[in-house]
Amino acid sequence: MSPLNQAEVERLFTASPFIQHLGLKLVSITPGECRTVLALEERHLQQEGYVHAGVQATVADHTAGAAGASLIEPGQFVLSAEFKINLLRAAKGTRLECVAKVLKAGASLSVVESEVYCGTGDDLRLVSKTTVTLAILRPR
Repeated sequence: MSPLNQAEVERLFTASPFIQHLGLKLVSITPGECRTVLALEERHLQQEGYVHAGVQATVADHTAGAAGASLIEPGQFVLSAEFKINLLRAAKGTRLECVAKVLKAGASLSVVESEVYCGTGDDLRLVSKTTVTLAILRPR
């Protein structure tokens, strides 16, 4: 396993205007695994008061990208090439927590799985599961 690319992971959370606007926070990073949290606000909800599927997809995708980025070489970066999300139940609560783990780290593509949990206090339930394929690139 490659050493942890901490600088690139931190950059993913500080240099992305959309992620900062969303409010997604890095909780922890180890080689091949990332954990994030999102304190839910009204702006994250859809018309019935549940967490918007787009919010869940963004949290799962970005957390997966960070997990994948933890294993890349300096000078490389990751971009999502494809993802598939399964929304398992309606999400309602005060926060989302996401855990993403690299299933297969490759030289040009990596596959990562994210699980998103939602709830209040210690009562969190799995609300979605996402598989993300990441392209590993170098600036041109």
